[in-house]
Amino acid sequence: MYKKIIAASAFLIAGATANAQSKEPFKGVVGKTSADSKEWYPPVPTAPKGAPNVVWILLDDVGYGATSTFGGLISTPTFDSLANQGLRYTNFHTCAICAPTRSALLTGRNSHSVHMGGFAHTVMSAGYPGYDGRIPETKGTVAEILRDNGYNTFAVGKYGVTPDEDATDAGPFDRWPLGKGFEHFFGFLGSQTDQYKPDLVEDNAHVKPDGRHFSEQLTDKAISYIAKQKAAAPDKPFFLYYAPAATHAPHQVASEWSDKYKGQFDEGWDVYRQKVFDNQKRLGTIPANAVLPARNPNIKEWNSLPAEEKKLYAKFMEVYAGYLTYTDYQVSRVVNYLKEINQLDNTAIFVMIGDNGASKEGTYHGFIDPKKNPPAYSAEEEYLRKNLEEIGEIGTSEGSANYPLGWAQAANTPFRFWKQDANAEGGTHNPLIVFYPKGIQDKGGIRNQYGHVIDILPTTLDFVGIKNPSVIHGIKQDTLQGKSLFYSINNATAASTHKIQHYYIFGARAIYDDGWKAGAAHYPDNIVIGNFNVNKVLPKSDYSKDVWELYNLKEDPTETVNLATKYPAKLAELKALFDVQAHKYDLYPLIDWVDVANKRLALAKKAAEKK
Repeated sequence: MYKKIIAASAFLIAGATANAQSKEPFKGVVGKTSADSKEWYPPVPTAPKGAPNVVWILLDDVGYGATSTFGGLISTPTFDSLANQGLRYTNFHTCAICAPTRSALLTGRNSHSVHMGGFAHTVMSAGYPGYDGRIPETKGTVAEILRDNGYNTFAVGKYGVTPDEDATDAGPFDRWPLGKGFEHFFGFLGSQTDQYKPDLVEDNAHVKPDGRHFSEQLTDKAISYIAKQKAAAPDKPFFLYYAPAATHAPHQVASEWSDKYKGQFDEGWDVYRQKVFDNQKRLGTIPANAVLPARNPNIKEWNSLPAEEKKLYAKFMEVYAGYLTYTDYQVSRVVNYLKEINQLDNTAIFVMIGDNGASKEGTYHGFIDPKKNPPAYSAEEEYLRKNLEEIGEIGTSEGSANYPLGWAQAANTPFRFWKQDANAEGGTHNPLIVFYPKGIQDKGGIRNQYGHVIDILPTTLDFVGIKNPSVIHGIKQDTLQGKSLFYSINNATAASTHKIQHYYIFGARAIYDDGWKAGAAHYPDNIVIGNFNVNKVLPKSDYSKDVWELYNLKEDPTETVNLATKYPAKLAELKALFDVQAHKYDLYPLIDWVDVANKRLALAKKAAEKK
């Protein structure tokens, strides 16, 4: 028993170092002796009485129409259960790609405002305020806020916002998770990793993975963090940021999970879309006036495909589905553990099903191992032949699979386009579940209020009962830019309070204003997604040629009727609003994939020169 107490105490002491280093001036009295002196210790931060544990769950590259929870055909019983006892938010949005979404989530501020308009990667960041990939200390994270208000803070899984240059065992470590308020971290710092050979980090050091699936390892670690914390301080709340790599490529999962879906996608992506659309209407996860958009013209009709291609593509989706169901199972282990230790009823859980829409990075045909069989530099017939020969590697530790665009569109039902497409709902519209038994009266309810990922932090603070601090460790903080969704928790008909939101990802851009939305695509899909025989050097970009579209999302939530010609004044008004937002939140200068691919950015140039 004594050893357990010592171990648990050491766990908390190690995590509380930052709190112990108070910057408050000494408030006692120092005389010449203890008799004429007065001791003083800085106060230990404590959470508000009854404050809940908080768990944020953020999945990767999951479209709106994937999970059974929101009408999809992939079984996610854990998410179903949380939603049935909590709330489904059907009008929630992300930033269309991972690092911007994650930085916005962690800080409650727009991604460019926290310098993460692109990535923290060397080749995808730039020396401008909106793009340098370095979250400033003036934009504190949720972990810093909760830690300084009496919480223990843990993160497991994908972090994705540490600059490449800092991500070695030599640091510096101030932009690693432990430098941003987390007391413990187990996961990887980059954007993607192999599920069996992850680039694994624990706290401030790289460690060797044990060969098991990454999702199992990170779930074990999450449970162990909670167990140790509750053993040492049972009444102290914790914050867990649970962000598995799933379902980002590579799609890798044991066959026992993918085999559950054998034959279930043989009808193809067109039938899938219609079935999911019908389910969504029945569940109420899309508006009654929603229309299913036509299949993207670049996606072939399923029934027109040769039998061998159907077999190949169905296998990709079986693996993806197994991967998502397996992820749901791993989440169930955390939920069940909380129930076992009588903490579930006092835990607020936010489940963000995707940090963007379904991925378009798998190309039109999917890929199994892009290093061995690269789609961008192969003849189409030869590429397909090799993939058919290697079909058995899909989902295995030997493969690095991503599914084809037809399935990505299906997983995004009912929306158009994909991840990266900040101009379209298919890039930014993701499901949100909010679960808190003590605070939610309308269990199983639907909420249609507009929300954005920057709203989760202020919503969490309202659940906990604390205000956003004006100062963190002596550094003055900027105001939050998100709007709390707390007002809607027990008021289904409350009007949305988040009225205006911009989107920008490498050229694709949009502006939302209380139901109206204007957006512009920047490049044809075949340039961005690595279609066949793409040149290494891309043509010069010209933003003036981008065509803006206009939609009234209240009447047309799936963007099927472009009103740009009908209402040119409204379009001009929204374009002007985008410009205002772009200046305010550091979107300028606009940077696109051409800048990245042609190595026009300073760090990318340096990296290329070193090679």
